Amino acid sequence: MSVVAAYLYRDGKRIRDISVDEANPCGGDTSEFVWIGLLEPTEDELRKLQEKFDLHPLAVEDALKAHQLPKVDVYGSQLFVVARTAHLVSDKIAYGETSIFVGRDHIISVRHGSARAHTELRDHLEAAPDLLKLGVDYVLHAIIDFIVDGYQPIVDTIEEEVLETEQAAMNISLTKDQTAHLFAQRREVIRFQRIIGPMVEVANKLANLDMPCIDAEAKPYFRDVYDHCRRVENMVGGLRDALTSVFEVSALLEQQRQGEITRQLAAWAAILAVPTAIAGIYGMNFKYMPELESHYGYPITVAVILTLCVGLYLQFKRVRWL
Repeated sequence: MSVVAAYLYRDGKRIRDISVDEANPCGGDTSEFVWIGLLEPTEDELRKLQEKFDLHPLAVEDALKAHQLPKVDVYGSQLFVVARTAHLVSDKIAYGETSIFVGRDHIISVRHGSARAHTELRDHLEAAPDLLKLGVDYVLHAIIDFIVDGYQPIVDTIEEEVLETEQAAMNISLTKDQTAHLFAQRREVIRFQRIIGPMVEVANKLANLDMPCIDAEAKPYFRDVYDHCRRVENMVGGLRDALTSVFEVSALLEQQRQGEITRQLAAWAAILAVPTAIAGIYGMNFKYMPELESHYGYPITVAVILTLCVGLYLQFKRVRWL
């Protein structure tokens, strides 16, 4: 059975468990609502709930397929909200999907691939009956806020890795594995942005548009979620820029290191050219050459070579080529 939890609430307090097979237990009392949580349900289970709570067939199909971007759909007096969950698995971001059916007397969450259960969230809400009695719109806000809160650890983890890689790039050249890891992180961040953008739009609609099941008193809660989404979106955009800057800084530093090596090689080549040229000249088999018969010819030649080499070395040191 995929039903994780199914309870009837009255005035913000849990009254009893319910079964998906029984009729809607709410008798029109505005203080009552049903909260049902499903994990990867079968089609038969969703069809039963569809019949009991008059869920729209298109929304049920979307909840079964679980391949939707975040969105908000209005079906008469009901809302259908799709949110995407995310969590880190090794160095990759794994995504899940939570579909939420919202009516005046019911809220049904359908999770696919989500690593975080709503048990903690449900306990937290039940500990504050004054807020829970506000109704299904407050529960919807709490679920979306719970999902968005899960984004923050992902951003923090990737940010720490980027900062460490950036510091490493300042000291030594990045290895092939480090560069490949940076490219992989950048791809993950880009994909994450594609999820965050629609989530911001979902929160914006719930906070600012008139929609069924969302009372005016609940709008400030959704605005808070919207602000949270925008903050995460900005942080993810900053991560993408930081990853790009690491590539650029690494490339510039590598060019600078190569330039320094090239200058050093050129300087040493110029210094070594002096003894090579002099030795090459005196290595020629000519009979009449200056200093060949001189008693001090050899030390004078060595002294000239050393003087020129030291002079060039000091000059290159002065211009910081060595």
